[in-house]
Amino acid sequence: MLPSVLHCARPVSTALVLTRPLAHFKPHMDPDPSRPVERAIRTKLTSALEPEYLEVHNESHMHAVPPGSESHFRVLVVSPRFEGVSLIQRHRMVNDALREELSSRVHALAIQVKTPQQWGSNPTLAKSPPCMGGSRGDHTMEEKLKAGRE
Repeated sequence: MLPSVLHCARPVSTALVLTRPLAHFKPHMDPDPSRPVERAIRTKLTSALEPEYLEVHNESHMHAVPPGSESHFRVLVVSPRFEGVSLIQRHRMVNDALREELSSRVHALAIQVKTPQQWGSNPTLAKSPPCMGGSRGDHTMEEKLKAGRE
């Protein structure tokens, strides 16, 4: 698990710094070109929700999928766009932004959404429970994994 956490700490690109003058913009918001699904998730959430803070964790290694898969993710999105919006509507906003990935390449997505004020008072990311093997019964899983590699 440590390599996946360290994998998230990448330098912010100069372009992002120049175009997004947010004090809370974090290094791991810069997409990794070697992870196309993760990159698409980061790009789409950044575009749709303009987060002050974003974490995208590939948790596929915790599940019954081949090594190197990009099928199970956890996201933390902190955005002022969530002000005055219910939790269910916030989740819908994330799901709408990732509609293509959720219908094809992503099997599971854990979502944590906060306003900047909520994040300021509780800057933590929830832990994922251990895999219960649910993907073994999903007959579309093989197709989704294949689509994620293409």
